[in-house]
Amino acid sequence: MNTLEAILTRRSIRRYKNQPVEKEKIDKILKAAMYAPSSHNSQPWHFVVIDDRETLNKIAEVHPYAKMCREAPVGILVCGDREIENLDGYIALNCAAAAENILLAAHDLELGSVWIAVYPREERIKIFRELFNLPDNILPVAMVAVGYPDEKKNQPERFKPERIHYNGW
Repeated sequence: MNTLEAILTRRSIRRYKNQPVEKEKIDKILKAAMYAPSSHNSQPWHFVVIDDRETLNKIAEVHPYAKMCREAPVGILVCGDREIENLDGYIALNCAAAAENILLAAHDLELGSVWIAVYPREERIKIFRELFNLPDNILPVAMVAVGYPDEKKNQPERFKPERIHYNGW
């Protein structure tokens, strides 16, 4: 799959087959995440791979938009390290780039995925800090549910030329 095809055909998948994801695929996804751009090439990210069914079910209970975790065989929590990057805004941007690479890599590997926001909602940050016993310097930014898709979505038209401005507004 070429890059543009991956970008244009990737969809948020919320229904998954009852099929485990191979460790080799998770490793490829994480490698892609670590090749994301970051401010000053700081690479402040850490990743928590979640494949424990009980934990995934708990996430589905405590996060209002994570119900798909009941079906997903894997979750990847994308976190930023405040000892590497001290501005939360940059951590969020850097981790967002890593999360996007996770989504695209999963799609390329014929897996489905969906982004589940954590940051900047303090109540969600607290939940994930407690659930995964994160150190104070680790900021949970997003979680991505991953699995073999049990739904197919069409490619909508999202190109809006009226939102493009050249050399000013």
